[in-house]
Amino acid sequence: MADFQRARTEGTPLLDGRADVLQEYNSVSITPLENGSLDKPLKHQVGPLELSKRARWTILSGVWLATFLISVNMTLVATLLGSISSEFKSSHQAGWLGTGYLLAVCSFTPLYGRLSNALGRRGANQTALVFTAVGILACGLSRNMEFLIAARFFSGLGGGGLFTSSYVIVADMYSVRERGLASGVAAIFNGLGMGMGGPLGGWISDALGWRWAFLLQLPFFALSSFLTSSSLNYVAPGEGRNAWDALRRVDYAGCLCLLVGVGSFLGFLSLHFNGDTPLRDPLVLTSLSVAIAFSVLFVVVELCVAKEPILPLWLLRQRIPLLVGISNVLVAQCNFTIIYFFPLWFQSVQLTSTSEAGGHLFPTAAAMALGSLFAGWMIKKTGKYKVLNVIFGICPTITAFLIANLQMNSSSWAQWFNIIPLGFGNAVVLQTTTGKSHNITLSVALLAAVEVQHIAVATGFSQLFRGAGQAIAVAASSAILQTKLLAELRARIHGPDAEEIVQRIRHSVSLVASLPPELQRSAREAYATSLRAVFRYAAICAFISFLVRLGIPEISLDREPKNSSGQLSDNPDEES
Repeated sequence: MADFQRARTEGTPLLDGRADVLQEYNSVSITPLENGSLDKPLKHQVGPLELSKRARWTILSGVWLATFLISVNMTLVATLLGSISSEFKSSHQAGWLGTGYLLAVCSFTPLYGRLSNALGRRGANQTALVFTAVGILACGLSRNMEFLIAARFFSGLGGGGLFTSSYVIVADMYSVRERGLASGVAAIFNGLGMGMGGPLGGWISDALGWRWAFLLQLPFFALSSFLTSSSLNYVAPGEGRNAWDALRRVDYAGCLCLLVGVGSFLGFLSLHFNGDTPLRDPLVLTSLSVAIAFSVLFVVVELCVAKEPILPLWLLRQRIPLLVGISNVLVAQCNFTIIYFFPLWFQSVQLTSTSEAGGHLFPTAAAMALGSLFAGWMIKKTGKYKVLNVIFGICPTITAFLIANLQMNSSSWAQWFNIIPLGFGNAVVLQTTTGKSHNITLSVALLAAVEVQHIAVATGFSQLFRGAGQAIAVAASSAILQTKLLAELRARIHGPDAEEIVQRIRHSVSLVASLPPELQRSAREAYATSLRAVFRYAAICAFISFLVRLGIPEISLDREPKNSSGQLSDNPDEES
């Protein structure tokens, strides 16, 4: 053992002076000699902490460019809905452009935690990138709404995977304490993408047509692929020795159950609340029944069938992962409710252009970038995260409350800047509980609570909760909006053709601007009242998530890693 330790320390460079890092990140092949002594290492596989500065920054440039592009796509479609639905004359299906994408993210993104181990970091990242790029190309070439929805779903197969694999890669290359600052830098690109997606999509749509908002992204995806693949060649802890064996153990059945269960539930919400189909209709009842059945089946598969479930029960039995998961569901509902419906306030109530409506998301993007850097710097400096969560965690609730109280005659200052606390507060919260703002759901606390080889699995686990929250947020918020809007329009519009006018206004926001003055005011008031109900729903989700996060304890980010039994190891060599 002494000879082995001497060979290990002489044959590999010291990383942070920690034996546990050597154990996790260095793979050394030792050849015994005839006299029983140990020869020098025959092969040294580069670990993520040993990368050169040039390789590290090349990898980061590639993954952060992909993060920016995916963030752009999150808000891009929200501002293009009017143009797309007008061309295809399918406004009643437009909501599925967002819901279909988020359904794919929810159902398949958790796989990428396992794929990061089975295929390696580069394999998982490039797989996600190919799915996303092909889906975006198909979006730009779509000739009908059904094909476009399918293309959005296909791009969602990789979109969430890019976020997951990007965070796993960053987590590999930095210590727990340093990840906060690295994630803060990443959140700048994420925030800029979220903020620029709306106005950029609106500007491109007005100038070149909505298709080019998708097609112009393809060269940048190609650049991201080149940057990432050219330098991403390290060996990380937890990567499988036999890729095919690892792929056979992936929980495909769990993903299928999740897809059918969540998809059926979203279909139920869309049919009953957005499509006015009665609850007793066979299609509505079938959708609800299938959703319940496959939800139960998903639990059975995760408990009894899956060898490596996408919902690892050992994480659910721990306090921190469970609280982070619940918080992720609620935070995602608040964020996506506001992101998708705040621009609608300006299109339907203030009657602004598409690009200007999307531009109102930019202040929160700037605040998000600043908040992420601030939180990352504080975590790196102090090694503490709970106090940040307590102080700034209430900010999203404040924003949702302020937006829910907007009036048609509210000042420009209020309509532009009331959203800022959402960006700053969520950046801090998601930096201390979910790693990256809006998009990556592996908490600093969760990272400190699990072994280093479980980083990829824990990322997929946390992503499952986030994806479910996102998908439910858009569908549930749309159901609240449409239900309230129908009641408000019927209360305000009367006459022989009232019902026809109500349905036209309800399914076409662009129609509001062309209505006669009296009718237009009624429609604007109906939209304003309905959107306030949606924002109150976001405020409730934000406040409950704040209360949940108060239960997440502080864990030292400088402590020794856990051993296989889950206990803290006083001696790093115990893990050898």
